[in-house]
Amino acid sequence: MNTDIENLFKDKVLGHPAGLFVLFFTEMWERFSYYGMRALLVMFFTASLLDGGWGWPREHAYAIFGTYTSLVYLSTLLGGYFADKKIGYRYAVAIGALLMTLGHGAMAIETPFFIYVGLTLLVFGSGFFKPNMTSIISEMYKGKNEKKDGAYTIFYMGVNAGAFLGILLCGYLGEQVGWQWGFGLAGIFMLFGLLQFWFAQNIFGDIGKKPLKIDAAAVEISADEPKLNPFTSIQLTLIGIAGVLGLSWILNDPVAKISEGAYNLFHFSLFGMEGSNVAILSALGIFLLLLFIRIPKYDKVTRDRMIAVIFFAFITIFFWAIFEQAPSSLTIFARDYTQRILEGNAAFIFKIVNSMMTLVPLGIITWVLWLLFNKTFSKYFLSNIFLAISFLIIWGIAIWMLSIEFGKEIAEVPASWFGVLNSLFIITFAPLFSKWWESKYNPNANMKYAIGMLLLGLGMACVAIGSSSIAPGAKQASVSMLWLILVYFFHTMGELCVSPVALSYVSKLVPGRMIAMMFGIWYLAVAIGMKLAGVFGEASEGIAQSQGLNYFFWLLTAVAVGLGVLSALLHPVIKKLMHGVR
Repeated sequence: MNTDIENLFKDKVLGHPAGLFVLFFTEMWERFSYYGMRALLVMFFTASLLDGGWGWPREHAYAIFGTYTSLVYLSTLLGGYFADKKIGYRYAVAIGALLMTLGHGAMAIETPFFIYVGLTLLVFGSGFFKPNMTSIISEMYKGKNEKKDGAYTIFYMGVNAGAFLGILLCGYLGEQVGWQWGFGLAGIFMLFGLLQFWFAQNIFGDIGKKPLKIDAAAVEISADEPKLNPFTSIQLTLIGIAGVLGLSWILNDPVAKISEGAYNLFHFSLFGMEGSNVAILSALGIFLLLLFIRIPKYDKVTRDRMIAVIFFAFITIFFWAIFEQAPSSLTIFARDYTQRILEGNAAFIFKIVNSMMTLVPLGIITWVLWLLFNKTFSKYFLSNIFLAISFLIIWGIAIWMLSIEFGKEIAEVPASWFGVLNSLFIITFAPLFSKWWESKYNPNANMKYAIGMLLLGLGMACVAIGSSSIAPGAKQASVSMLWLILVYFFHTMGELCVSPVALSYVSKLVPGRMIAMMFGIWYLAVAIGMKLAGVFGEASEGIAQSQGLNYFFWLLTAVAVGLGVLSALLHPVIKKLMHGVR
């Protein structure tokens, strides 16, 4: 029996260690800051100078947004490495939170230098923070597998509660008061998350401390592990070349476009192809070559399962490329093409709904906070004080926002408001999907992906139908809000089919010794999807000008539905490759 783990379970909140709820609130404030800032970024870049923005073309904003979100996921590889090998999970989380606090503070200054510095700090901060919170939970529940699903469900609620409140409040302040207020509020709560985590870290016992050095040669390989397939010096060189080319392309893409070619690493052409295309296609080609070289060297079962993972990773790229239109092209659609001014009964109903959406979740989370106080206040006084102050501020802002809105005769729905629907729908429907996965009707992996992609396509079809009346090249329109609400509903249902189960399949399909490597490939796929989301957003502008915005949404519908059908049709093949794994 691990006595350190047993000690963690002595002080329980809702049947779980109090330490889980320290992580819950730390992650909640991190998600508050990340999603709050993300909801504003594209709108800030594209808002006119008179409205306090930078007046950028939408293509430039989509390019830098795609690069930013892509780098956030790539940086997790760096943060995970340093946590595992050098500094431990706790210091990694603290460093990440500090970098993000500084990043949000820099962005609140709103000058080009500080905006770019802020985004850079946020990228590295997310890399240190994001992968290591779940690592601490995993360590906390060693030998407690029967409690692990419940723990991750609670943690996932914290993630979505933070995203919900961040978009709602940072979005409101940014749009209605000033961009710097939205960026600054995100930084304030990231700081509170850091302080409450730091002053309560002893609650985790020895978990997450600086790792001990392990002699790799002394580690025994279990009988069911595949034989070693070490990287050769040539393969490592190819990995380095592909990595440098891919990273250079991701960074160069927005720089070259925003500077209108004045700064361009790939200012050349080869066989009539632009240098940037040569770079990214070369990186992709090298990566595929490495897969072709390495995969055949594993035993049949391991090889087949790795191919299955690669198939799911391929679908994942396009899932996120389409899903992540939410903070980019769909937010611009909400701002410029959606009727957001409500009057009379419609305005009153919206104010009531918005108030319930704000106060009920906040009340539930405050109740959880009170339960945590009862268990930890005397031992971790400073941590609880910072947490209490943060909730007093959040309640004050929420009540102030609602009182301002009730004082108006009309209701103007902020463009960022639609983003909160994703978190709201997740919190509402996640328990139902969890029951579905545990029932006898639990679909196989291919069908989960197929259903997810079809729902994604259905969401895009809704906005395509809604935008059918917008003429090509139009800058303004008044499409009903209903279409955007339907988009977020169907996209969230699709997310619940794909996102929570994705990493679970990776961990089931590959041997323990290879999980880190395959997780790296998986996060690479997500990063590619994030960057592709920006590329799709850029393409939307040209398509909207020539053929209409609805044509762009129909294209994304076709891609999503096509991949969903492909996933369903390939079920027999992928099932065989998975060798019994469900």
